[in-house]
Amino acid sequence: MTETTGTIFIDGKAVGFMQGQTIMDAALSAQVYIPHLCHYPGLTPSGNCRLCVVEADGRRAAACTTAAKAGQQISNNTAELNAARKVITQMLFVEGNHICPSCEKSGNCKLQAMGYHLGMLEEHYPQFNPRRVLDASHPDILLDRGRCILCGLCVRASHEVDKKNVFAIAGRGADAYLIVNTVSGKLGDSNLDVTDLAANICPVGAIMFKERGYVTPIGERIYDRQHISDVAMHEHVTEQKGDKKR
Repeated sequence: MTETTGTIFIDGKAVGFMQGQTIMDAALSAQVYIPHLCHYPGLTPSGNCRLCVVEADGRRAAACTTAAKAGQQISNNTAELNAARKVITQMLFVEGNHICPSCEKSGNCKLQAMGYHLGMLEEHYPQFNPRRVLDASHPDILLDRGRCILCGLCVRASHEVDKKNVFAIAGRGADAYLIVNTVSGKLGDSNLDVTDLAANICPVGAIMFKERGYVTPIGERIYDRQHISDVAMHEHVTEQKGDKKR
């Protein structure tokens, strides 16, 4: 059994951590859920979504990129932080085309599950209804940028696990968008395969497999059967066992 090198306190609970672990790593290892969308065990953290922001010793910090330090007093599950997370989630919904009843990803979507977790009953903000390039050039995979939340998971998975560098994020701020690293910019000209982690890691419906719609019926999908926090714990345990492609 690996020994811990220190202890942090999350909402008063003592949580041991090992040298080099982030607050997020330590929390998941202790079965403490910190809401997140852009974090994935085994991939380099990026802090893109900001849902995992906690208060560490009175200062706000992204749990996925902040190193655990002995004695840290961390607030996570508070009304104030969860209210801020709900606002971020509402903004993600309206910034893209996330219409759950008509989306094949419904029930398997982390953004949708996060909305349920945070008690989001309505979108609150006016819809952007963006018109973004939909790429259907790949024989097996569809890329719908209208649903992309710029979490960067496909970028990191392709680079760090698949070793292909298929995706990248171009632009900054409100002008940022997902691109495909081919001369044509088309997904069909890339070497992305359906077995690649990058093709399977999208938390929303931006990267989808063709001709597989509703293979698993609504009501029997991941988040229909499990809470998002339970899925996060399972992902962490699976990564610790060394199986990233799942």
